[in-house]
Amino acid sequence: MKLGIIAAGAALALGLAACGSGGSSGSGGSTPAGGSGDIKIGMSISTLNNPYFVQLRAGAEEEAKKLGVALTVTDAQNDASQQVNQVQNFTSQNMKAIVINPVDSDAAAPAVKAADRVSVPVIAADRGVNGAEVAQTVASDNVAGGKLAAQELAKQMGEKGKVVVLQGVPGTSASRDRGQGFTEGIKAYPNIQVVAQQPADFDRTKGLDVMTNLLQSHPDITGVFAENDEMALGAIKALGAKAGAEVKVVGFDGTPDGLKAIQAGTLAASIAQQPKLLGQQAVGNAVKAAKGESLQKVVAVPVKVATKDNLSEFTS
Repeated sequence: MKLGIIAAGAALALGLAACGSGGSSGSGGSTPAGGSGDIKIGMSISTLNNPYFVQLRAGAEEEAKKLGVALTVTDAQNDASQQVNQVQNFTSQNMKAIVINPVDSDAAAPAVKAADRVSVPVIAADRGVNGAEVAQTVASDNVAGGKLAAQELAKQMGEKGKVVVLQGVPGTSASRDRGQGFTEGIKAYPNIQVVAQQPADFDRTKGLDVMTNLLQSHPDITGVFAENDEMALGAIKALGAKAGAEVKVVGFDGTPDGLKAIQAGTLAASIAQQPKLLGQQAVGNAVKAAKGESLQKVVAVPVKVATKDNLSEFTS
């Protein structure tokens, strides 16, 4: 028995070392009675330089510990080619299942296909994969969330005015779906005009820079939709005293910093996701897939509008 444990530990250590670039963290530890200690799961996250994905990882690690499986987490650092290498490494390390949170929904396809060829099931988390078959996609209902954002921003603006949209990383399903939902939703308000849309890559600093530039050409805007809270917070910094007063800003994710900005009155609302739940469900279903269980193709995790009026629901 001791030799078996040592061998398993050595294999995991080698797996962690092989993941190298992008950083990794392991979780799992001792195996509860009746657990799944022989199951190794690989998880590649688009970036851990974002509090939303840190929460996603936390949920994944909690579930792995609960189920007694070995989880290796890597950070793709928003580099699609690095992520492909990470997923390919997972397949060569005999992972029983892989969870991918794609940097780019299109670029992830070849690595997913390679895993499929050796019968390693792949779960897509938070973002879908285009052009390849995954065992399951676990994601927030981003189209519905985009529509909710449009409705809330319109309400905050008195159903009239000019809006700019800060888009996420081009090529991600999250950015595409949130943008689609917002565009569909805002059509119901003919007195609101979207005057500009520009990517800021889900990044706070880029949100600040893009918003600063947009204000030069559109100084009369009264609304901002940012496809995540990080960009919204960057936009708020660029807007200064206008944020929450002359200009209403709606974000997406319901991150702790976003909720603080709602409390402060600078962020009008955020479409709150449940990243820890996403991580938990992705790993839990990856374990089921590893055991050969059938899964439903899509798990849509609900989203909800967080405003100052219902903030206690999200901060308790």
